[in-house]
Amino acid sequence: MRKRLITTLVLAAIGLPALLLGGIFYYFFMGTFLIGAAWEYVNLFRTSKLEPQLHITVGGVALITILRMFFPAYAQPAFAISILLAMAYHLVMYERGRDQSALDFCITVGGITYIGWIGSYLFDLRNLPEGGWWFMLVMFCVWLGDSGAYSIGRAYGRHKMAPRLSPKKSWEGYAASVFSGMLAGMFFVYAFTTYGNLIGDITIWQGAILGLILGALPPLGDLGESMIKRQSGIKDSSDIIPGHGGFFDRIDSWLWGAVIGYYFLIWFIL
Repeated sequence: MRKRLITTLVLAAIGLPALLLGGIFYYFFMGTFLIGAAWEYVNLFRTSKLEPQLHITVGGVALITILRMFFPAYAQPAFAISILLAMAYHLVMYERGRDQSALDFCITVGGITYIGWIGSYLFDLRNLPEGGWWFMLVMFCVWLGDSGAYSIGRAYGRHKMAPRLSPKKSWEGYAASVFSGMLAGMFFVYAFTTYGNLIGDITIWQGAILGLILGALPPLGDLGESMIKRQSGIKDSSDIIPGHGGFFDRIDSWLWGAVIGYYFLIWFIL
């Protein structure tokens, strides 16, 4: 727990200035997590005797994230080209004797799509008008929901939520995530509209709904990554972040939070 807390404080000390500055600083911080997660994703499947293409997956994620951050008009063509390139590569591999190439292709495309395209909503969220404030509102709900689930689940968890996917997760922890996310949404809407730049843009009740959703749905991202790790027989995607595992372990719920938060804001607030 101590190591986890220290790492969180270090990441916050680096990430908060990057978030506030935006631009290239924000890309380097968040892009490192996404590209690192893509590398871990490929290696997780390779332990299961599957062979997604490392360079196409990681390169596709890098290209898509760069374009979504700085040149969004070119991101969709790059996404399509990455998929076609993956198909071409795995066709060649099948011809060379790799009988599982069709499955390898699906995993390669899955990584480009899930980590690259979905992950790039982390940039779309930051690029909204007053995007730094919106990013903090959305992700604070996700992070505090996750912290509530971890703390309450560890102390009071009795009823297992998904014993095959994640034996330590409990319904008590999940309820704490939903409740903590809702409280976080209300509190940070009040704080950011009173002392920040979101004056009049969102009500406390809208913040409560947003926080409730962000407490309820992003845990599925955590379970989704657990599914991949269980298939691979590995506990953490890597050990590069002390107390947190790997990049993929850290951003699994961010992926869901960013896309859900972005569309909630676009459809109901902005």
